[in-house]
Amino acid sequence: MDVTPVDLPEPRRLGALSRLAPEPMKVVLNWGRRYSLWVFNFGLACCAIEFIAASMARHDFIRLGVIPFAPGPRQADLMIVSGTVTDKMAPAVKRLYEQMPEPKYVISFGACSNCGGPYWDSYAVTKGVDQIIPVDVYVPGCPPRPEALLQGILKLQEKIAQESLRDRYAPGAGPSAAALKSGLVPQPQPAEAGGTER
Repeated sequence: MDVTPVDLPEPRRLGALSRLAPEPMKVVLNWGRRYSLWVFNFGLACCAIEFIAASMARHDFIRLGVIPFAPGPRQADLMIVSGTVTDKMAPAVKRLYEQMPEPKYVISFGACSNCGGPYWDSYAVTKGVDQIIPVDVYVPGCPPRPEALLQGILKLQEKIAQESLRDRYAPGAGPSAAALKSGLVPQPQPAEAGGTER
């Protein structure tokens, strides 16, 4: 049996009919996305404790329609990256983001996640999670208070409510399939033959 590889076309995220949905239907779809955000928490340092505080009874972001602790990235709509993203952890962040279904959103929570924070000059720290994945909302602070995360979630919900499916899924709007398959660091090239002998 002869098996030959086949180049598949660029994946289409939504069908043609969903782009032509009437305006009231778009409002309903955005309303549903806005108030049913399943969160995948990617906690890397102390800001993750503030995320946990925001999900507890005192602040209770479930009342905003945010469900904390999705079983995994494949069931999540929102990734909250909190803490210092190191260069060694960056491929894992990117891989988990790619596993999330569309539409997907990212909140960068805390100074370390936003720009490296107090560790910005370290050789091992990524200078912000937006160097790896697209970020929708930045929450500043070191560490930010739980109220700041609630404000960030409200800002994201406002953004989702005004979202246009036509703009979000227009051809060329998102990254190409080749860009999603590309690695963060180029693979090392093998040494060329014909080197010096001892």
